Amino acid sequence: MATCPPHPCPRGPAGGAPAAGPLRHAHWWQRTWVRYGAPTTLLAISGLVILALVREETGTEGFLVGLGLATLPVPLLIAAFRWLDRVEPGPWRNLLFCFAWGACAAALIAIVANSFATRWIATATADPSSADTLGATVIAPVVEEIAKAAAVLLVFLFRRRDFTGILDGVVAAGVTATGFAFTENILYLGTAFGTDQLTGGTGIASVTAATFFVRIIMSPFAHPLFTVLTGIGFGVSALAADRQHVRRVAFPLSGLLLAMGMHAMWNASSAFGEYGFFAVYAAFMVPIFGLLTWLVVWTRQRELKTVQAELPAYAVAGWLSPVEPYALGSMRARRIARQYARRHAGRAAAREVARYEAYATSLAFLRHRGRRGRAGADFVVRERELLDELWRRREVARPALDHAARITAPPVPVAAPPWPVHGAYGYGYATTPTPSPYLGHLGHPAYNPYRP
Repeated sequence: MATCPPHPCPRGPAGGAPAAGPLRHAHWWQRTWVRYGAPTTLLAISGLVILALVREETGTEGFLVGLGLATLPVPLLIAAFRWLDRVEPGPWRNLLFCFAWGACAAALIAIVANSFATRWIATATADPSSADTLGATVIAPVVEEIAKAAAVLLVFLFRRRDFTGILDGVVAAGVTATGFAFTENILYLGTAFGTDQLTGGTGIASVTAATFFVRIIMSPFAHPLFTVLTGIGFGVSALAADRQHVRRVAFPLSGLLLAMGMHAMWNASSAFGEYGFFAVYAAFMVPIFGLLTWLVVWTRQRELKTVQAELPAYAVAGWLSPVEPYALGSMRARRIARQYARRHAGRAAAREVARYEAYATSLAFLRHRGRRGRAGADFVVRERELLDELWRRREVARPALDHAARITAPPVPVAAPPWPVHGAYGYGYATTPTPSPYLGHLGHPAYNPYRP
């Protein structure tokens, strides 16, 4: 941990990190235009191809209807995953990449691979009906989950600093699956609308209404639920030390296999009889959804406790004020701090406070991994980078966090002394306040500067 006096570290001639020996040229795949241009080009081409395929399958009118209906659950799902990511919010570009990969690349891979496999099975067995069933219950879960897991793997490998725990895996996997389900819902709803146009179905009895009820109302979380299992596996792998090679590989593979198994069971539910879908939905999908929801919320609370436990060491060293670990470990205090900054200094100040909170959280997690022997070789460099980011924003963030601490600090229990007091009525018994690990013992039980 950096315990030297808090001051900006020396900078190089261009204001960057201090020079430390001769600079090495980056490999071609590490160049900025390659890192951003190649994925953007790939996703753009995939998006155009998948757009053409879906439009050819549904027709223009069906595509527009499916697009409108499929968009409805997307904001809610993205907001839910973004809420989970509020403790240590990752950059929006990661979420945008994951959603685009799921909606474009993964959907294209799934459509092409599923169609090819189903046709090959139908030709080999001369039984198209069995080929469709086998394709839906075996081929589709394997292909689709691998295609979605590829986005999580790419973020895990190339955005390692933003991928530090279980919640990061859950968010990356959930957003990727949301994008995949978005494209798939356009296809299913557009096809259902085309069927209704041919058969004259309208209203609640139409195929479109039934498809909308099953895919948008009852199971908008189905694809995210499957892929989140893969994300949890990658998240556990991110928590493992570099030398734990078996664990780092076994957990992502285990999560992927579980995702495939749940996906296969969900697709096969229609073959379990008239009420097979509802039986699988009630017996498996809802309980597992509730269990995973509890797990990620519990993980979120645990991360806040990690922030409260790790940051006081930096407050003792002088990098943070005494009240900041408490404020940064409370989502309510963080929100109040951003609101205070926006009210008194504008939106730019609120964004700076939000960045300060994110950097402080990353610092707490970095120290937590370091104490457990799971930090990388760049621990000292990364720690100093985060401390410098905090130091540059302290003038804006500290007043806001101090205000938030005063608003949200718990009251200190105080009782009247057992002897008569001039100007007071009644008698009571004195109590000794419990010293706060963040605020320190203030010496007088009735004095609490963190309360207005």
